[in-house]
Amino acid sequence: MNGGQIIANVLQKQGVRYLFTLCGGHISPIFVAAEQLGIRVIDTRHEVNAVFAADAVSRLTGVPGVAAVTAGPGVTNTITAVKNAALAQSPLVLLGGAAATILKGRGSLQDIDQLSIMKAVCKWSATITKVKDIVPVLEQAFWRAQEGVPGPVFVECPIDTLYDEELVRSWYGAKSKETPPKNMQERAIQWYINFHARRLFADKDAVNLNEPLQSVSFPRHSSYDVEQSLKLLRNAQKPLFVIGSGAMMQADKAQALAAAVQEMGIPVYLSGMARGLLGKDSALQMRHHRKDAIKESDLIILAGVPNDFRLDYGNHIGGRKFISVNRSREDLRKNKQPTVAILADPQDFLIELAGKFKGSYTAWLEQLKERDNKREANIAEQAGAPVNTGLNPVALFKELDIRLDDNTILVADGGDFVATSAYTLRPRAPLSWLDPGVFGTLGVGAGFALGAKLVYPEKEVWIIYGDGSAGYSLMEYDTFKRFNLPVISLIGNDACWSQIARDQVEFLKSDCAMNLAYSDYQLLATAFGGDGARVDNMDGFIQAVARAKESSRNGIPYIINAIIGKSDFRKGSISM
Repeated sequence: MNGGQIIANVLQKQGVRYLFTLCGGHISPIFVAAEQLGIRVIDTRHEVNAVFAADAVSRLTGVPGVAAVTAGPGVTNTITAVKNAALAQSPLVLLGGAAATILKGRGSLQDIDQLSIMKAVCKWSATITKVKDIVPVLEQAFWRAQEGVPGPVFVECPIDTLYDEELVRSWYGAKSKETPPKNMQERAIQWYINFHARRLFADKDAVNLNEPLQSVSFPRHSSYDVEQSLKLLRNAQKPLFVIGSGAMMQADKAQALAAAVQEMGIPVYLSGMARGLLGKDSALQMRHHRKDAIKESDLIILAGVPNDFRLDYGNHIGGRKFISVNRSREDLRKNKQPTVAILADPQDFLIELAGKFKGSYTAWLEQLKERDNKREANIAEQAGAPVNTGLNPVALFKELDIRLDDNTILVADGGDFVATSAYTLRPRAPLSWLDPGVFGTLGVGAGFALGAKLVYPEKEVWIIYGDGSAGYSLMEYDTFKRFNLPVISLIGNDACWSQIARDQVEFLKSDCAMNLAYSDYQLLATAFGGDGARVDNMDGFIQAVARAKESSRNGIPYIINAIIGKSDFRKGSISM
């Protein structure tokens, strides 16, 4: 087997079903061999989207997603997606091509110090220097990606470790009988080349693919942790859950976690990947005025949520008692010391806690729900407010929410329009909401949707784009069509970077670099064999939603380009 075939066999052994890539000569043996083993190879139009797709697969399945990209710019094009996965604590494996081992640092095509670059954004990184090392290095990579706090890892795969030995030797010019050296210097060079080749391929046939996989571990809670938490809960009159992405790392336990939270009867706020955990209509889930609820609570349980800018660095909690449960030692005590700090997987902890505690907080729930309902009524009023042109974005989302199927997966791609959707759309089930997470990057939409539609082909997958974020990845409509992945996109088109403009215009009195055009984004779908519509009124939007859903059922990707008016639904965008 050549190196590419060895890698493909390791991927198969690790349970990898999809390999995301953008082709390049440095890595061709990997994806060719993967396809031969039945791994579905998905070639994207930009490397960053290959990694975003792998990230989505990781989040939805718990099995590390895998992307393979070529050397140099192929690797550097992935950095935003890799760092996003790191901050989201999402396990994935990135394979990067590289110059031949013998040519490192000598000016070879696309030869850069990739390890130094990737170490800054990855949990772990390594390079392969011998064919016999491929299996142990890759298996270490998969283990590292999942161990403890999950995250992305990078494995550099030099081109001469991937191709057949005979071909590599011909590239080296190592066939001395065909090209005999003419002088002492050439003989020395020939000797070194042959020595390097022998070392590169030494013991390559002794590769063992049958070793058992290394078991993955992460911090576990203790009985003492449970008892300490129970003491606080039994004395609390107004407990409150805040559950985030860090509580969703075991995809196979999502339903068990949902049942556990329901069983305990404690009001809850959900964020990130935890959105949708309790379905769309749970009596326990609150959606608005989280800061006020925290300030009124007498015990806050942060499950997979750090005290970062989203909780005003712990200032929302103030001097109140709180329990923090997190796999990350750093996030556990970030900015504030918990009353009880539990270094453990939040899912496992909450599931066990539910077996020992069930509360009743009728008055507290009614208090929170009354305020929530007032905010919902206010939103309904805002939905009826006139706008300067096109559709009111709040009214648009309220109409869409009525029409979404229960099997819908929502992909949120950042920006003002998308932020509005977070207040109005209700994810239907656990693992039905994908967003960038704490990094707040734009451009995740097509990649996340690609991974989601592959994992759940029977579900509708909707990308919620602003017209700004849409610019990052609409070319992947070509990928959707080629692979029969009928994703639906909704673009809120207000011809502006509105989230930034709102503060910039107020503080700096200028809209410099803020303006876009009311472009016909839907035509990109039709250009690649999909379909779409441009709409600027509610009747047209409702009809477009129906057509989009029908189109998806027929295997055709669709874009709704919704012209929306400027809205003051949200105030402010700057986070300090």
